[in-house]
Amino acid sequence: MTPEQIKVKRTESLLKELIPEAISTLSDARLHELDITDVKCARGRIDAKVYLDPHYFNEEERRFFLKQLAKARPVIEEYCLQEQGWFRCPKLAFEFDDQLEKSQKIEALFAQIAKERPKEEE
Repeated sequence: MTPEQIKVKRTESLLKELIPEAISTLSDARLHELDITDVKCARGRIDAKVYLDPHYFNEEERRFFLKQLAKARPVIEEYCLQEQGWFRCPKLAFEFDDQLEKSQKIEALFAQIAKERPKEEE
């Protein structure tokens, strides 16, 4: 790993800890139930994509949470700046993580193929 990659990983790890703390300080209690699954920094740690656990929220609830987080983004970034003493905080972008759903669909397809395969061999 290069030193730059190490810095990016360190920043991602710190943000993964700081963002839930920042969200817990917000006045909207509905946001407190959100879980952060991952944080990925891009463009030399200028931007960071924050992935949220969907928790089986419906589409309307997801839109509401993303709208509220967009409004709270400056507060969350300021919290991260103050806690770490950084000169600049990555610009945060929030989205729900659909990787778990995709992996479950793929596993279901593999299970279906495994069931059908013995029938073909007979």
